[in-house]
Amino acid sequence: MRRRFVWAGLIALVCGSAQADGMYRWVDKSGKFYYGDTPAEDAAKVDKMKFGAVQAAGVNDLPYLTRRAKQSFPVTLYVAENCGDSCKQAREFLTKRGIPFTEKNVRTKEELEDFKKLSGSAGVPTLAVGQTWFKGFQAEQWGGGLDTAGYPQAPSQPQPPANPSATKHEKTEAQH
Repeated sequence: MRRRFVWAGLIALVCGSAQADGMYRWVDKSGKFYYGDTPAEDAAKVDKMKFGAVQAAGVNDLPYLTRRAKQSFPVTLYVAENCGDSCKQAREFLTKRGIPFTEKNVRTKEELEDFKKLSGSAGVPTLAVGQTWFKGFQAEQWGGGLDTAGYPQAPSQPQPPANPSATKHEKTEAQH
């Protein structure tokens, strides 16, 4: 009896993953998001959903707390070509903290209008943590939002020394 349930589960899993390759997300003209295997003909914006081993492997490499926070509160950094140092600082802040994020570059007038509707602002850098928006780079404010979402305050893997061979060489000379 158990064996039948196991086989039924495996078959359902295989069929479900085969169908998942053709999933789309689209936005209608009023700004509502939809998901399905065939986008509507009058969709304003269509994105093909990406599933598979490559995406799953990257997510599974993250520490547990980061994976859990990312699942509930995905992080998106909105930037523009002329953003300059503030966007660079924002990007470095997220990277140093070990936050997995998606970066969206607002380039066209359409993208800017969509961004204004979502965020309520046209300024960049802007950070979205789940449904919460942080306008303008302020490390303390962004850090607090990431803390609240459950992201760890520091990357869990230690950073390697900048130049390991120089460090080893210095230790050898100090011993002589």
